Amino acid sequence: MSVNKAQQDVEKIRRDYAGEELSKSAVKDDPIAQFKEWFEQALSADLLDANAMTLATVSDSMQPSSRIVLLKGIEERGFRFYTNYSSQKGEELKQNPKASLCFYWAPLSRQVRIQGKVERLSPEISESYFKQRPRPSQIGAWASKQSNEVESRKELESKFEELKEHFEGQEVPLPDFWGGYLLVPDRVEFWQGRPSRLHDRICYKKEAEEWKLSRLAP
Repeated sequence: MSVNKAQQDVEKIRRDYAGEELSKSAVKDDPIAQFKEWFEQALSADLLDANAMTLATVSDSMQPSSRIVLLKGIEERGFRFYTNYSSQKGEELKQNPKASLCFYWAPLSRQVRIQGKVERLSPEISESYFKQRPRPSQIGAWASKQSNEVESRKELESKFEELKEHFEGQEVPLPDFWGGYLLVPDRVEFWQGRPSRLHDRICYKKEAEEWKLSRLAP
């Protein structure tokens, strides 16, 4: 297929959206409560990786980067996820502790965009979650110097086997370079796909410790 033909085919990709109406009067006063409701509906719909979210961070040179991570907790103050503190995202969060999340549940024609400040979770909370992980995942956290260059897949697998033997017969401890973050939002937007591209967008913004709602043009 030629480049021009491929480009033409991409340009023709489209579908109409027929989601239910989303209005300011229909949503909850608190965006995290509203998110929980939508998230439960995504889980009830048996969507694959409903907790997958795009995490965007920005380096000190103002270069943004994004990747898919998994939501691992919802609390009153925000959204939890876990990673290697020395990874690219960990280093960028150290330089600039602000980030955004984006969930997209295509079968429901829904998107949620979240932005705010990020803070580390306590070692106790990180350890509690780490202990729940499957043992291979625990060892994998030790084996991978996330975002660092490796010579080959074999090098990574050899390190895993070495650590598997090292920790045999004992509990795998929480690495001091691995743990959780909490994104505390100051802006949350709920997007509902609607016919004729007249999508519904309800935005929450934190002002003086209160959430203000507004409707945005699609």
